[in-house]
Amino acid sequence: MADLNAKLEAKEDMEKEIEKIIANCAEDEKKKVETQLAGFRRLFGRFLEESGPSVRWEKVEPAGSSMQLYADLPVADPANIELIRSRLEKLVVLKLNGGLGTSMGCKGPKSLIAVRGEHTFLDLTVQQIQELNKKYNVKVPLVLMNSFNTHVDTQKILRKYHGSGVPIFMFEQSCYPRISRESLMPIDVDLANKEAWYPPGHGDFYEAFYNSSYLTKFINDGKQFVFVSNIDNLGANVDLNILSYLLSQPEDKPCEFVTEVTDKTRADIKGGTLVNYDGKLRLLEIAQVPKDHIDEFTSVSKFTIFNTNNMWVNLAAIKRLTEEKAWNMEIIRNEKTTDSGLRVVQLETAAGAAIKHFEGAIGINVPRRRFLPVKLTSDLLLVMSNLYTLETGMLSLSVRRQFPGVPLVKLGQDKFKKVKDFMQRFANIPDLLELDHLTVSGDVTFGKNVVLKGTVIIIAHHGERIDIASGSVLENKIVSGNLRIVDH
Repeated sequence: MADLNAKLEAKEDMEKEIEKIIANCAEDEKKKVETQLAGFRRLFGRFLEESGPSVRWEKVEPAGSSMQLYADLPVADPANIELIRSRLEKLVVLKLNGGLGTSMGCKGPKSLIAVRGEHTFLDLTVQQIQELNKKYNVKVPLVLMNSFNTHVDTQKILRKYHGSGVPIFMFEQSCYPRISRESLMPIDVDLANKEAWYPPGHGDFYEAFYNSSYLTKFINDGKQFVFVSNIDNLGANVDLNILSYLLSQPEDKPCEFVTEVTDKTRADIKGGTLVNYDGKLRLLEIAQVPKDHIDEFTSVSKFTIFNTNNMWVNLAAIKRLTEEKAWNMEIIRNEKTTDSGLRVVQLETAAGAAIKHFEGAIGINVPRRRFLPVKLTSDLLLVMSNLYTLETGMLSLSVRRQFPGVPLVKLGQDKFKKVKDFMQRFANIPDLLELDHLTVSGDVTFGKNVVLKGTVIIIAHHGERIDIASGSVLENKIVSGNLRIVDH
């Protein structure tokens, strides 16, 4: 009873704080803020009411036979231009563009970081859709879901794409108050204090898209599906086979949701995965896994696939589920410490967790080429190298690469974390065509035309510096602090 009273009090106290926030905001912002905080109210209410773990481990089973193999999908005939055009006319492409480049030492939207020559993530995205529209004489629109952190800067840069032939729209996802870990109340009611607010994860996409009015617009325009992906996943381009599969399902057995998964490797052990849970497909993130089962979850042998966050979603179904207030994705409690030292909680949800709400939802196990994220400068080294070729915004693994997959690269975060520092440490990007594994730690620089093959480990100890000379070829070598090179 005491616990129930405490929850009721917390709800009442939060209601008072929300009223203060609305009273504090400008008159022309009130409606927007009220709409967003309605979503926060529901999320906070669920957070108070839900107790215990979000999953019972004994009910978790690998997805197994619930998955569709990409190789088994019918192949769209590229010569049938009219059929492909008619299908593309039913598609919207949406990129999740809420992230900053802070993990790579950059200010501003991550989408504006140059990743290949002078081309940014956003440049490459626009080029891909531009080529698609030109080839099939369509106007597939690009939609950007920004956060309050990225909206203004993204808006400024869109002018450069006016002649691209790509209709570009954008909207801002919700903005929720960070709450104190101790009191569970907002740390500030002032919207101008950016430290007190956060974008609540990409699970907010469905309601934010609905609230933007673009969802209704696209449905009225005859669009049926939206392809959603992270803007920093350079492999997430429009796939005609998946689109054709979705649009060829019988009306009485629709497939309203597809999430793309791919085979797990050593580098993906922390990624979410699809599981069978109570007879339904469900997204399971590492944050939901009981501590004594983490090793089992990260094992490549039991859970062999992981979530790419590429999703294909039926627009009418998003509208229906939003209007039914059906969204009930698992809450991720994200604990943070602000720059000023406050210990806060962010309540977030994941877009892929909505899979349980859609009719006929499936996972498709796609080739690894559809998952090429750039989260760290280690990833940046790979995509900037000769491992990949670039054509009309699309990166493809070079045919000169003799081995399956890409190398495992680990660059020390003390010297290589920031893009600016990373670029200064390479006179040009080394030849990585025959590389399997690279580890670099400490104060290391690379001259021009360096070739790395097999397993290469370069470690400069504290106070030491290693300069890899121009033209060096390192194959299965360990380079230590005294520049001694030994066979590995």
